[in-house]
Amino acid sequence: MGADIAAIDAAIHNGFSYGGWVPKGRKTEVGSLPERYVVREMPTAGYPKRTEQNVLNSDGTIIFTHGGLSGGSELTRKLAIKHNKPWFHLDMTALSIAEACEVLNQWVKENGIATLNVAGKSASKDEKIYGVVYEVISLLLKRYPPEMES
Repeated sequence: MGADIAAIDAAIHNGFSYGGWVPKGRKTEVGSLPERYVVREMPTAGYPKRTEQNVLNSDGTIIFTHGGLSGGSELTRKLAIKHNKPWFHLDMTALSIAEACEVLNQWVKENGIATLNVAGKSASKDEKIYGVVYEVISLLLKRYPPEMES
């Protein structure tokens, strides 16, 4: 599982709501996404449409990588620009978990982000991405919990 599922797991484990879209059939690189993840299923099986829907249904997108943007991460950036949505790239080769948390929190505040789309490399392209994203998002939720709607 990649950056997106790491963020969902961090939200679940820290008691926060989450959402998002998955391709038809709950398709992931490693098979079907388990039913315990409550997300919406796209009518198509492709990743690009799912990526675009997640960009559209958020106030802004954070893209996690180790290095530069490419593939799906670059597509995410292009879709955020196309739809005039704020986006930010966190290159985790240059930041500690704590630094990334602070930078992300500042960006979220400056851009008025209530619904954050978390994107990044898949685990098959970056075996460390899940752990890094999980740690950053967990720390963010602990240090700067979002205001919950009632």
